[in-house]
Amino acid sequence: MAVVTATNGATEANHAANGATAPNHAANGATGNGAPESGRDHVVIFPFMAKGHMLPLFHFATALSVHHRNLRVTLVTTPGNVAFARSRLPASVDLVVFPFPSLPPLPVGVESTDAVPCPSLHLTFLSATALLREPFADFLASLPSPPLALVSDFFLGFTHRVASDAGVRRIVFNGMSCFSSAICKALSASPPAGVEPGALFHVPGMPEHVVVTAEEVPYGVAKRANPDNPVTRFFVDEIGDSDVRSWGVLVNSFAALDKDYVPPLESFYQPGARAWLVGPLFLAAGDGEEERDPEGCLSWLDERAARPGSVVYVSFGTQAHVTDAQLDELARGLVQSGHPFLWAVRSDTWSPPVDVGPNGLIVRGWVPQRSVLAHKSVGGFMSHCGWNSVMESLAAGKPVLAWPMIAEQHLNARHVANIVGSGVRIGGEATTDVVGRAEVEEKVRKLMDAESEAGQRMRVRAASAQQAAMSAVSVGGTSSVALQKLVEELQRTYDGVVGKGTKCT
Repeated sequence: MAVVTATNGATEANHAANGATAPNHAANGATGNGAPESGRDHVVIFPFMAKGHMLPLFHFATALSVHHRNLRVTLVTTPGNVAFARSRLPASVDLVVFPFPSLPPLPVGVESTDAVPCPSLHLTFLSATALLREPFADFLASLPSPPLALVSDFFLGFTHRVASDAGVRRIVFNGMSCFSSAICKALSASPPAGVEPGALFHVPGMPEHVVVTAEEVPYGVAKRANPDNPVTRFFVDEIGDSDVRSWGVLVNSFAALDKDYVPPLESFYQPGARAWLVGPLFLAAGDGEEERDPEGCLSWLDERAARPGSVVYVSFGTQAHVTDAQLDELARGLVQSGHPFLWAVRSDTWSPPVDVGPNGLIVRGWVPQRSVLAHKSVGGFMSHCGWNSVMESLAAGKPVLAWPMIAEQHLNARHVANIVGSGVRIGGEATTDVVGRAEVEEKVRKLMDAESEAGQRMRVRAASAQQAAMSAVSVGGTSSVALQKLVEELQRTYDGVVGKGTKCT
């Protein structure tokens, strides 16, 4: 029998999945004020075990807990992710912990994608998470009453059927913008054919200005038409139509950035499903989370505060693998650019082939990225363009040197550099070619030249996006209103519906 653990930061209780009561949330602000007529006042959040997927849902859980105190919030995770989650969530958010399934050849103890030792095991990791279906179903069955909603990741396709069987609305989250999500869905339905390498083509169903190249189409989308591809089989067998049959879509974005792409995205979902733009979620969550700085990044930046905007911040996230040859060229190009740089490197074995001097700081551990981007010494961000990093750069008003690597990052790079206009691109083709030091030097200088016409334009666009992001999460802003309406709409859907086990689609 599956056993789960529920924690709220102060107490811990084991709950056998046989109908045992859920944790007591009375101390979490659930006073009953404003409780829905349906009696549902509980939101369950189930992130996929990848840092870029977990963090925005941690922020969503925090925003719900802070701004809707009549709601109880529970987040589902696994033992290896408890410390990461607990350190970033308020005590008012409970944790329910399931043992991570064993699935050889995935090593024991690997419970998040950044810990997967080689790319060939990523599909095994995905398959292992699908084995959480039974304990999750047992957990929902053990609750004294059904939750108001389940918010779960796109990759956890099984959660849609489990929630439906329990009579719970499921809201899907995939960590992408409306722009990239709609493009991926459109091109999965109508794969591009006969497109010359590097040639731009219009994406069906999108506004006329949305053009991409075949090289920018994510690998998983490009291979979706091949039934023999293992990734395709996972999408068909484990995810199926669970995404598009969800009650709604949670989007970590805001209307000023993404509203033009909402109708195309919603068109792929069941009638009545809406995309709820409630971001940037880390801003919506407020200032409750204190970012750790074990490497001393902020004090190093403080030492360069006399030259505002002089430092390039470099980070490619936790997923993409960068070869030693590319790291070598990047190091030389950064040094040759003449700009101070703060560089987060994932590799524990690589050493720079050149002396970076006192104006180069290479760190291997955790970087407080939002605080770094907000620092006045930082003038630009060399980024892989994961969507969380794009949100953080825009919210900080900093231009981006977009260097996409995997997944939908090429689409994000096009969005931020070519449409928003707050960045410049490097390594634009999805190839394995090493970008040389000369191009790195050239593009860094272009990014950091605040006096040039292009540099001024990027900074004006970035500042405009920053203002829009801050406005979106303020009282009466589009994202703040969307979060309120999301909760209200969920509550209305259950009014007059009684009993447990009424299926929801």
